[in-house]
Amino acid sequence: MPGFPPAPSSRSLALAELAAYDVSAWFGTHKVLDRVSLTMPAGEITALIGPSGCGKSTFLRILNRMHELVPSASMAGEVQLDGEDVYAPTRKLTDARKAIGMVFQKPNPFPAMSIEQNVLAGLKLTGTRASKDTREELVQSCLTKAGLWKEVKDRLSAPGGGLSGGQQQRLCIARSLAVRPRVLLMDEPCSALDPTSTRVIEETMLELAEEVTIVIVTHNMQQAARVSSRCAFFLAAQGTPGVIIEHGDTPAMFGAPQDRRTADYVSGRFG
Repeated sequence: MPGFPPAPSSRSLALAELAAYDVSAWFGTHKVLDRVSLTMPAGEITALIGPSGCGKSTFLRILNRMHELVPSASMAGEVQLDGEDVYAPTRKLTDARKAIGMVFQKPNPFPAMSIEQNVLAGLKLTGTRASKDTREELVQSCLTKAGLWKEVKDRLSAPGGGLSGGQQQRLCIARSLAVRPRVLLMDEPCSALDPTSTRVIEETMLELAEEVTIVIVTHNMQQAARVSSRCAFFLAAQGTPGVIIEHGDTPAMFGAPQDRRTADYVSGRFG
């Protein structure tokens, strides 16, 4: 597959470790996360699992500073990308979002833009200039990496909103890749997709993990077992904020969990 156009950063630099230390989160006075710490290794897929309402998506949004977009939201703790504080006062918000991209549960291509324009949209948002040849190569590269190039290469000028749900999600992945993120966050990216589209997205994730660190929230235990190398189980007891009960290598988490609550959840006894 074609790679990204030449860039100052090398492949080794692109693979980045993401780590959270004692992260707590609130919406107003309601505390939703309590001192969550987790290391998400470079070049691997980390799955965040647990029942609805335990803070997984909030934690994901904290990782790239989307949590602060909610007026009543606040957080404590630290998030580091390769040892550098994502929330440091000297770090620009746009730089954090560029380094740590996000793919949402519901595909959100820009409907008035073509497929090609959707892929390149991130360059405008980040003020990145590129020649016509570079843009064309970037579009092909990102769509190829997202597993979509063969399906759309002859209709790049068609509206992005005219694609199927699974294709739209892959277009959103391609759009995220265009700014060369070091980490890609995915919030239940397959929950609204059919099994065939889900399989394609999972194959895409496994290929992308060679170039970018991936963190995925999923309620699908089979999916977590298929794609992730590490797993973190979140749980919130009634009336208490979410915490991580257990985390570790995915095979161990599913095959020999250390906590009974983890065993009950991954086996489907609750949640």
